Parts: sequence; C-alpha cells; structure tokens
Amino acid sequence: MAELINCPRCDKLFVKGFRDICPDCYKEEEKAFQTVYAYMKQRKNREATVLDIVEGTGVEEELILKFVKEKRLRTSLFPRLAYKCERCDREITEGNLCTNCSSELLGDLEQQEKIDAVTTRNKMSDKATYFTKK
Repeated sequence: MAELINCPRCDKLFVKGFRDICPDCYKEEEKAFQTVYAYMKQRKNREATVLDIVEGTGVEEELILKFVKEKRLRTSLFPRLAYKCERCDREITEGNLCTNCSSELLGDLEQQEKIDAVTTRNKMSDKATYFTKK
C-alpha cells in the first residue's frame, strides 16, 4: 500500500510508490543522469573519475555516486568510477566494503561464532553433569 511522505530532497509531500523521492526530483535526477551519461559516452571522458565528472557536468558528487552504486553507471564500462569503502575509505567499485574489511569482518564473525558455541556447550554440560558420592 502506498504511503504519504515528504520528499527527502525537496520536502514536498508525495505518495511513496516505487521511489523514495517525489516525481519532480526524480525527473531532475533523470536529467542529471542523462547529462552524466552523455559526458561519459564521449571517448575522451571514459577514463574520468567522479571528481572529473563533477567538474565537467556540474552534477553533485553524491548523485553520481548514487548512479554508480545503483549500477546505472557501470564500472566495467567506465573503469575509474569508484567510491569509498564504508569502513576504511579505500576506493572500491562494488559493494559497501573493500575485500580487506570484508574478510576481516568475516574472520571476526567466525571467531564470535566459535566463542558462542563454546559458551553454549559449557552451559549444556553444566546441566548434564552427574556427581556420585563415595
């Protein structure tokens, strides 16, 4: 069911459907996307970075990063498009975390699972222990 909310960009009231922004802001975003895409399609700009695109088009950096994260601007076609890892600020081209942070977090999770398993086993063994009197 549709929900009545304020647009996070312009604060206009609208019915939220498929998008999180109002139709007017969506049209502006689409226009900005077309501007960025037209800029990137030019052979001389295919190796442009996000900052180069901002300078060349005047489109906000956050909006360009949104296009990259939504995979509307593909890093396979434009190899220098990158954004920062949410944890360490290294340049990445997909996901939210770089491979180092991702593997570090997985290692931490595995370690915590081992600790939880030992804790659970110790609690279970306390209940099943029988003592005899001699």
